[in-house]
Order: sequence, then structure tokens, then C-alpha cells
Amino acid sequence: MASFGASSGDPRVDRRHAFAEGYAESGDLAAAIGILSEALDLVPDWAVGWFRLGEWHEAAGDVPRAIAAWERALEADPADRLGAGLKRDLARSVPLTEAMPPAFVEALFDQYAPRFEQSLLGQLGYCAPVLLADALAGRRFTRAMDLGCGTGLAGAALRDTCDWLEGCDISAAMLAEAAGKGIYDRLEKRDLGEMALGDARFDLIVAADVFIYLGALERILGWCAGSLVPGGVLAFTVEEVETASVVLQPSRRFAHSRAYLAEVLSAAGFGSARMDTVVLRMDRGEPVRGVIVLAEATRSGVRRQDDGEGLALA
Repeated sequence: MASFGASSGDPRVDRRHAFAEGYAESGDLAAAIGILSEALDLVPDWAVGWFRLGEWHEAAGDVPRAIAAWERALEADPADRLGAGLKRDLARSVPLTEAMPPAFVEALFDQYAPRFEQSLLGQLGYCAPVLLADALAGRRFTRAMDLGCGTGLAGAALRDTCDWLEGCDISAAMLAEAAGKGIYDRLEKRDLGEMALGDARFDLIVAADVFIYLGALERILGWCAGSLVPGGVLAFTVEEVETASVVLQPSRRFAHSRAYLAEVLSAAGFGSARMDTVVLRMDRGEPVRGVIVLAEATRSGVRRQDDGEGLALA
């Protein structure tokens, strides 16, 4: 969720924004839009204001103006910490985004870190780490990597099966929470979209509900294949879609089809993969259907990593 607490830097605009929020909460979107639009004339580079204006236009049913407002938010903040590009592409008939902006993901989870586990476990019934641990039961791993480790939920579920456990995440706040548990041998701040092959090798790589923020998986799965020892295991969960390869959902998370997963896993250098349908968590009282995947790296010496440009997203 975007945070709207950021000041515009102009007290006059901040007052008008607060006034507009009051109208929006009362259901008078036309008044809210009018007030904020005039205020933005004074601070045309205020990304938060343009993002909020886009939301109000969308709620009022004016999609073209919503898209235009989110475009202005992107111009004001090219790093896109608010996720305006995702909102824009969802509003278009053909979404273009293939990954969430790293700055948006980082900001999202930096804000979310203190209440992350309470929300996921206490309110949403999140169970991906337990599902992964159950799928890997009976195996022992010498060196494991937890991609997008967050606060360490997957790490805690797998710690007893790993001699060495490493974790990485884009959010410093999430890593601080994970470090406090004392379950990782090493933690590092890394952007999964920019992972480059190195010398480290693992016999297990896990990613619990992480690839839902990446969309296109060709590059990261290439990294996984190149970072596993021959016979090493990649275990991950994604949300499932049946009608397309990759879909950006209204939740601003990506869902993947089994056919797409099988194709990119094979291209990356994995053998046959086991895929099972599971319920990952609840969302607004409805189960979120996902896929748990176990894939084995069978090609010795595979050291290739690309963006999979030849595989089109639907």
C-alpha cells in the first residue's frame, strides 16, 4: 500500500490535500479531485499527490485521467516508490509491467516489517513456509539460500534441515527482523531482479511467495540454475493462473501458469518439476490458490542467465 503521509513541502498544499481527503471519505470524489487538482498546480512534482489523484479518478470511473495522473506520478518519481506504474498498467487493457519496481517493493516491506508476521500468520493464515518444509521433509541440505527471506518465516521452517542457511531480501527493515531471530548464518540486502551469478553454490534454494513480485522469471530462474550444484533443489511458491503465462493481478502481485513455469524451468536448466496446487493464504475471506514447485538442477555446469526476451508474457 502507498503511504500518503509524505508532505508536499508546501503547507498550503498539505492543508488542501487534507481537505480533499475529507471530501473523498464522505463520497464526494468530484470535490476531492477538484481541490487536489488545483493544489497540484502549486507542486507539480509531488508524486504522492498525483498518485492519490489517480486513485480518485479511478474510483470515479475516469480511467484515462487516472492513467494520466499515474504517469505524472512516475515522472515525478522515476524510481516509482508508490507503484504508480503498476496501477497504470492494471488500468490499461494490456498490462505492460513485467516486474514490480524495486523501490516500490523495498518501501512497501520497509513499512510492513513491524507487523508483517502478525498480519500474515494471524489474519491471513499464511502457510507457504510450512508447505515448502513439508515438501522437502526427509532431506538434508549442506548449504541453502532463502531468496526474499523477509522476516525469516521460511528460514525458521527449514533451519533444522540445513547445515548453512543464507538469506537475502531487498528490505533492510525485514532483514533486521530476520537477524533478530538468530537463525541465519548470513544475511544480505539484495535485489532479486539484479542477482548476478557468482562463485557461491547451494544444494537448496527456496523462495516462499517471492516470485509474485517479479513477474517474468527467466532471469532469476537462470540465476538459480547457475547457483545450484548438480542435483540441487529449487523450491518455491507462486500464485496460479490458468489462462495466460503471467498476469498482473488487481492485488499488484503476479500470477503464473504451470505451462509458463515448466517452460522457463526447462530453459534455465532444470529437469522435470513437481507442481502441486495449494492454498497459500486467505485474502478478503477467499483462499488464494497457488502452486508449490520442486525442481532439480540436472545440467552440470549450466552458467547462463538472460532475460528470456523470446518468451512473451500474456
